[in-house]
This record gives sequence, structure tokens and C-alpha cells, in this order.
Amino acid sequence: MAISQRLRGYMDRCGTRFDEWPHEHSSEMARAAQAAHVPGRQVAKAVLVQAGDEYMLAVLPSSKHVSFNFLQQWLAREVTLAEEHTTAALFPDCELGAIPPVGAAYGLKTIIDDDMLMDRDVWFEGGDHHTLIHMNAENWRRLQKGAGHFAFSI
Repeated sequence: MAISQRLRGYMDRCGTRFDEWPHEHSSEMARAAQAAHVPGRQVAKAVLVQAGDEYMLAVLPSSKHVSFNFLQQWLAREVTLAEEHTTAALFPDCELGAIPPVGAAYGLKTIIDDDMLMDRDVWFEGGDHHTLIHMNAENWRRLQKGAGHFAFSI
């Protein structure tokens, strides 16, 4: 499997420049970061959450974890981890655990942890466990148009 065609189409429509970095299969984001020689804070991971009756992506550094308490306080509703079958249905062109942290490509709202807005470069899985996407922060922010952000990781 290569990077998601839906993601590629969205990035092309946004005029976003990016590089593809193939790596050995890794189902753990930390190992993918190691393979690319990138600090975990620069590798974005996406976590599909259910907030009330709505699904959305929580995007944070791969070296951190989602604080569901912080998300619930900020969104003022119950927030839980989405079930695997829902993730598979919403991201049919992606391997489980490798969903791209670009909700707009899939019609989903996105919430970005403030730590993902600090670095000059961002890396992320593009839909498979063999390819990292790399782009500069300006292009990253262009993809995240309309996303909310605050500090929700621990």
C-alpha cells in the first residue's frame, strides 16, 4: 500500500509540497520516527475520537498521549476513543494505525495539540506503515485550515 490517494489528492488541491520517506514496516510511530531520524515531537499522530455524536481527529506529537479529560473540558462533551471498525470505515484507503493527521481530507474536524505548531518541519504516516510524509510547517498549517488547537496532550 502507498500513501492514501485521498490524502494525496487533498494535498495536491491545496498546493502543498511534501516529500515521501519510505521506511521499513513499523506499526509504532516511535519506530517510524527513528527510521527517519526525526524526534518524536515532530511526528504527528492522529487519534480518531468520538465527541458526543461526532467523530474528529485529535492530532498530537507521537511522543505524547491524548488527555481525554482536557478534550472533554475544551469540547464540553464526553470524548472517547473511536472503535477500530469506525476507523476502518472512515479511512478505507489506510492501514489501521496509520491514518493521516489531516482530517479535512476525510471531511472530519481536526483538533491540533499546540505542540504540533512549534517546529519548522512535520512528519506523519500517509496511510500505510511504510511511508512517512515530510513537509515544512507552513505547508502543514495550510493543510490544517479551519482546525482548532489547544494543549491537550500529556
